[in-house]
Amino acid sequence: MYLIVGLGNPEQDYGGTRHNMGFNTINKLAKQYDIPITKNKFKGLYGMGTIEGEKVILLKPQTFMNLSGESIQEMIQFYKIEMENLMVIYDDIDIEPGIIKIRKAGGAGTHNGMKSVLQALNTQNFKRIRVGIGKPKNKEDLVEYVLGAIPEEEKSKLDKGTELAKEAVIEMIKNGIDIAMNQFN
Repeated sequence: MYLIVGLGNPEQDYGGTRHNMGFNTINKLAKQYDIPITKNKFKGLYGMGTIEGEKVILLKPQTFMNLSGESIQEMIQFYKIEMENLMVIYDDIDIEPGIIKIRKAGGAGTHNGMKSVLQALNTQNFKRIRVGIGKPKNKEDLVEYVLGAIPEEEKSKLDKGTELAKEAVIEMIKNGIDIAMNQFN
């Protein structure tokens, strides 16, 4: 069974922000594969279903970004998910909008949500898909940049990024991470 996690903040207040690229990708997967995300447990919203013949759990932690690891850790312990079957999708300021990067493992960089995940899981060895959101023009505007409203002219590029991330998840399930990396990186 795969655990596919999108990082973000509760959608009622933060749905239209750059920091919610992970949630947006999960929503696209849920829609395409008709997986309702209606269960509320393990400090998250989740749904179970099938993608390309494989059982999956789609998870959106509801702890706010900086505590995302708590929800993921509880889900992994309860369902006994193997680390090789974990995928985490999140926004990245070091990648241009509309671009994604897939990695087999690695650090958190400057991303507080990923810092929480690494700390909670005590490993860097899990798959991740980083969805580019670009950098603000002024570094001091970072919080406003990731949590503020997205300008209309930028929405299509960000939507392209979450669409690619969705396709990358499907490719990883069907053909493995190496083929997905060759195709999307």
